[in-house]
Amino acid sequence: MPPLTSRRAPSRLDESLETVRGIGPHVQAKLQKLGLNTVEDALYHLPHRYEDRRQLQPIARLRPGRQEVFYGEVLAAGETHTSRKRRRLYEVIVGDRSAQISLKWFRYRKDWLQKRFPVGQKAVFIGEVKSYGALREVHHPDAELLSADSTMEQLFKSDPLNFGRILPVYPLTEGLSQKQFRKIWYQLVEQNAPALPSILPREILSRHNLVPLATAIQASHWPPNNASLTELEQGRDHWRQSLVFDEFFFLELGLALKRQGVQLEQGISFNVEHRYTIPLNKMLPFRLTDAQRRVLGDIKQDMMQPHPMNRLLQGDVGSGKTLVALMASLIAIENGYQVALVAPTEILAEQHFLTFELWMEKLGLKTALLQGSMTAKARKEALLSIAAGEIHLIIGTHAVLQEGVKFHRLGLGIIDEQHRFGVRQRGTLKHKGQNPDILVMTATPIPRTLSLTLYGDLSVSVIDQMPPGRKAIETKLFRENRRLDAYSLIKDELKKGRQAYVVYPLVEDSEKSDLQAATAAAKQLAAEVFPRNTVGLLHGRMKSVEKEQIMSAFRDGQIDILVATTVIEVGVDVPNASVMLIEHADRFGLAQLHQLRGRVGRGAEQSYCLLIPSQQYSEDAGKRLQVMVSTNDGFRIAEADLEIRGPGEFLGTRQAGLPDFRVANLLRDVRLLEVARQEAFNYARQTDYLTDNKSREVREELLARWGGRLELAAIG
Repeated sequence: MPPLTSRRAPSRLDESLETVRGIGPHVQAKLQKLGLNTVEDALYHLPHRYEDRRQLQPIARLRPGRQEVFYGEVLAAGETHTSRKRRRLYEVIVGDRSAQISLKWFRYRKDWLQKRFPVGQKAVFIGEVKSYGALREVHHPDAELLSADSTMEQLFKSDPLNFGRILPVYPLTEGLSQKQFRKIWYQLVEQNAPALPSILPREILSRHNLVPLATAIQASHWPPNNASLTELEQGRDHWRQSLVFDEFFFLELGLALKRQGVQLEQGISFNVEHRYTIPLNKMLPFRLTDAQRRVLGDIKQDMMQPHPMNRLLQGDVGSGKTLVALMASLIAIENGYQVALVAPTEILAEQHFLTFELWMEKLGLKTALLQGSMTAKARKEALLSIAAGEIHLIIGTHAVLQEGVKFHRLGLGIIDEQHRFGVRQRGTLKHKGQNPDILVMTATPIPRTLSLTLYGDLSVSVIDQMPPGRKAIETKLFRENRRLDAYSLIKDELKKGRQAYVVYPLVEDSEKSDLQAATAAAKQLAAEVFPRNTVGLLHGRMKSVEKEQIMSAFRDGQIDILVATTVIEVGVDVPNASVMLIEHADRFGLAQLHQLRGRVGRGAEQSYCLLIPSQQYSEDAGKRLQVMVSTNDGFRIAEADLEIRGPGEFLGTRQAGLPDFRVANLLRDVRLLEVARQEAFNYARQTDYLTDNKSREVREELLARWGGRLELAAIG
């Protein structure tokens, strides 16, 4: 496959904004705060809503909850107080022939408002209408003052940029007004949008009734008067949809080429002789589920191919991904290759090491643990053994990806909890061997929209079945005043011989105080609440040896209640633990709550997750807690998390390698994403795509947008 190396030529779209008329050094500094540096950046800085100024509404017809534009004359004005007389405010009553409405300012300069709004002043007002019973009011409205003798018709004619049309409202920073910004942006768009080339192939534009980029950009900034305000507000208008499609198409084309590049690369064709997998199967105290066997089949098929495997393995907490990963590892090992498993935290790496070493030792194979906290001597010895090929399976944190780690013959790389790693870490692991197979695992269910953008170059397998005999975990929400009821439920479980977790949040900014809270709680629970039970404490600042001692004691039943920070979020498996109490549950994200809950319910008994939020918490936190109570379905939880937090926060954009979309919205535009993906993958299947002169512009545009992020120049 020839490399993708051509680049598009510089154009005026790449010019700095300081070259644009009306943008001086002061305004340019403000624009840089918005991340706007070039003309192209500016063209894609689209309105986040619109105001309908095609005609003014009579005051009687103003609708509560809507941003409205209306004309009125000041009838009365002055300072007053809120109903409880706690707060001063400035109130202006304005009216037209149809009705009156109250305008209120809570932060104001009295002399300025008195001068601006004397009785008899006419103006056009813009603001959100609020309703309090029969009373309607607008807080801190914008206003365009009219001279005493001017008419509405004259205003519309004298200021056609701000009246008589649908107006864009932009996301701004302090020191920029909408009126000033519109004036600059109108000229900028008019002069530069025509320079935007439409690179999408004509047949695709025509098939989906899309408009060229220049038209789409111009109309998104300054919609024609016959546009539907509802469609504009919802991002469903013809122009914005064209921009979204364009953005999705090039991302998905990059992902299609990555996958195609992987398929054309020479990889390792493994033979599957079951030298170790059949003996392991016989040793296991349980049978693999149908879902595990199906997924293993997918992985075996991939590993037998002559090109590298690139597969994402999704499975809810407790579904048995680890065992599937071990089976895949044994296929590579029986072919004389090494396996590297990378985990995001030391405790998870340790847990994997203990689980894998147990079985590997029985099969006569060697496992090593690599982590940042090793002594220099232990690390040196481990690295020499790995380089000599004496170690079959290497498990560790980011330490595995460091330059000093040399493999004798790496055949399979496994990344666990992929959402904690960037896209590039996958590439780093891949370059540790000669195109090794890559298996990516996550217990955080990824909604389909994110899956298509984050892992569009991977094949996906889902373990959608839990081991038999598991009961759904019952989740209960207890306010602070019902804390004793939560303790009572824990005591009932302890009497049955079960064990419990009590989890405290650990936020970096307040790590010390949170640690103190967990430590103090462990003492208080042991002394006052559960004096007849053994209470242990586990937190991230403990040394590895201490953590393992505590976990072993808990696993062996020597500790009844384990008070822990979120170090137990992943990888801890104690089937006898049947109840978890999560303190300050509102401070956790949904994915984290779901991961924590998965630490119980690992045996055959009914298990419980008890949520105690802080005394006061946000509306979003309340939504998260309700989702947890209502469902155990990881994919439903992931969808809800995405809806509540939005894509960027859902995974942590930087860590996850989530694309920075300028126009597209993954929640709103999922249908377009599917269509654009189909078109992009079809386009990439053209045998002459990388050499045909007709596709040159598409190749150049793809490299300009995504070359660095997707490492596309390396395809070849």
